[in-house]
Amino acid sequence: MTDYSDYFGPEGLSVRGTVVVVPGRGETRATYARFGRRLAADAYRVRVIDAPVLDYADLSTSLTAFGTQLADAVEGTAPGDRVVQPVVLVGADSGAAAVAALLARAELPATLRPDALVLAGLPGRAADAVGTWDDELDVRTSCPAHRGTLTDDPGVRRGSLGNTVPDAVLNAVHGGAIDVPALLLVGDADPLADHEALAGAAKSLPRARLSVVHGAHHDVLNDLQHRSVAAEVVSFLETLRNELRPLITVRSSAW
Repeated sequence: MTDYSDYFGPEGLSVRGTVVVVPGRGETRATYARFGRRLAADAYRVRVIDAPVLDYADLSTSLTAFGTQLADAVEGTAPGDRVVQPVVLVGADSGAAAVAALLARAELPATLRPDALVLAGLPGRAADAVGTWDDELDVRTSCPAHRGTLTDDPGVRRGSLGNTVPDAVLNAVHGGAIDVPALLLVGDADPLADHEALAGAAKSLPRARLSVVHGAHHDVLNDLQHRSVAAEVVSFLETLRNELRPLITVRSSAW
């Protein structure tokens, strides 16, 4: 049975939407505690699930099981009541690739109808050796707090970033097969990202936005810029609630 980490908004406020977070390679639910709390503070119902386990030799069966896992997670956010819309899936690293691959399929569980995706730190098509744990931390983040969270978590699988994510999983993003609004997030200092391919993917998807985080590494949701990144995600959620019409436009600015 899958366990979840849940984050609730301030008491007395109406829930503004449902967010399910999917970790990536080597990560645990604890990796996204800070991110979950921050979105919940803005009255979003946040649930973090375990990272998907995909059998790349039998990807279809694995994605079906992952779809059931996600559908159960979404439905479980409101037992005995309706799930609060919009429902947004946030994936990081291989979790982002798995979410995209699932959404690109013609068949989804009847109870899984996400309104949008946030795909953060999508890996490129080739894996790089990450070396020692300190080397891997340097690839992931320069945030001291996040480095400590990863290092102190016995569930984190060190060296996982060296595992290649197969093309069959990544093709969903780069093939333009996702038809819901998608926010793509990448750090400009992410050595694992294919920045050119991401730019092409953003143009090929019917409703996509690519946001580049200056100075951020692979763990773009948890790097030094995590406050600004969370604000970008909340801005996307609020724009989604407003039928993708921005609530704020800048008419004049000195920066």
